[in-house]
Amino acid sequence: MIQFLLNDLPITEEQIDPNLTVLSYLRTLKRRCGTKEGCASGDCGACSVTLGSVVDGKLQYQTVNSCLMLVSGLQGKQLITVEDLRQGKTLHPAQQAMVDCHGSQCGFCTPGFVMSLFSLQKNNHGWDRQQAEHALAGNLCRCTGYRSIMAAAEQVVTQPQPDRFDRQEEKVVERLTALDSQEVQVVQDKGRYCYIPKTVEQLATLYAAQPDAALLAGGTDLSLLITQRYQSIPLMIALGQVDALKVCHEDDAYYRLGAAASLEKIADFMATRIPGLTEMLTRFASLQIRQLGTLGGNLANASPIGDASPTLLALNASLLLQKGNTQRTLSLDDFFTDYRQTVLEAGEFIHSIIIPKVTVSPDFVAWKVSKRLDDDISAVFAAFNIQTENGIVTAARIAFGGMAATPVRAAGCEQAIVGLPLTAETMAKACQALAETFQPLSDFRASADYRLQVAGNLLRRYFYRLNGLSITEVSRYVS
Repeated sequence: MIQFLLNDLPITEEQIDPNLTVLSYLRTLKRRCGTKEGCASGDCGACSVTLGSVVDGKLQYQTVNSCLMLVSGLQGKQLITVEDLRQGKTLHPAQQAMVDCHGSQCGFCTPGFVMSLFSLQKNNHGWDRQQAEHALAGNLCRCTGYRSIMAAAEQVVTQPQPDRFDRQEEKVVERLTALDSQEVQVVQDKGRYCYIPKTVEQLATLYAAQPDAALLAGGTDLSLLITQRYQSIPLMIALGQVDALKVCHEDDAYYRLGAAASLEKIADFMATRIPGLTEMLTRFASLQIRQLGTLGGNLANASPIGDASPTLLALNASLLLQKGNTQRTLSLDDFFTDYRQTVLEAGEFIHSIIIPKVTVSPDFVAWKVSKRLDDDISAVFAAFNIQTENGIVTAARIAFGGMAATPVRAAGCEQAIVGLPLTAETMAKACQALAETFQPLSDFRASADYRLQVAGNLLRRYFYRLNGLSITEVSRYVS
């Protein structure tokens, strides 16, 4: 059973297929067809909806891709679609701005943009063009060229108007709080089950008893098995209600990031602590996906081109793993064993990610090379964490994605430069060691030669940066 609010309408689904996406639920069961299906893979944003959640006693709004989110994720949430915004014959300011600024042509993408504008307005901290670009980066339009849509975003933010969602916030918070339960919820239909634990202890017990279950965190990868490969997932355990796995905090020696914390939450938490990590997460995926996806899920997926893995390898991260009541700490260096394979045992899950402060260089960077600036998969990803003293390299951790069957450190390159000065000769040695370390594959994203060339160029770029040489940065968009 799941319980949530559809706008302000209380919904209880006693029996529902846990493999059903929120998009399919809206369009087929609720006949709310304003939410569109464009790509069914989280790339276009036409399916964007807004989720309201209670955080510290207040309502927090987030735009998510309904094509990626499974219905179990609605438990205890408020779901708002484009049909809910208009009041009578009066358009919501987010809708009116699109009209005033001529932000719609064919109109197919418009509902998704409107929902992103709605969430942007609700999280309004004053007009910031870059913030607006990030908020809309997950929405694609093939007609307008985006100028008019950005104008609509500026109008929404700079001319805020109270709406009924503001007036109803206190009541919605009370109703959502009343839905909070400490019991394990079960979503089931057609012989498929999804368990929704509330505590780490419940999760550990469930997973130990049913180690064949698929762990559902944000679902941004898992749901693609359903929507793209037409597979059925008979048994899942959803992590979205386990608040203890979403905690991010620091102590004197470490940053500790909950495995089920959203990528966006981690980006906010690390913004002033490790800016390079936040910059990586901003390029990692669109806001809609960052607000669903989790760091633990990305690591457990073990993709060789995942951006988070090489970043954390370079940061000397370790993982706190749990199986039943037993926990163990493992260096991320030892986590990946082969293509999409890890050392995780049956019934074992990632509890948190631990980053030691002492090994984080102030010059740490993580760079992504892809065909598109936003919302694309890396051809090559590189993370550099080199520490220097008086111009001499004292420690080096360099990691790459897209260069091997797993995310991997360039150990030979690291060894070649430690103890040497930051000179052109050292850079040449590093590039030579890099070329001897990797034998990447060719695929539809990039050839092996291209990957080797780009990896070397990124290494050279980092050396130029360490030596204080200016590097041309391409601006995101034409103003």
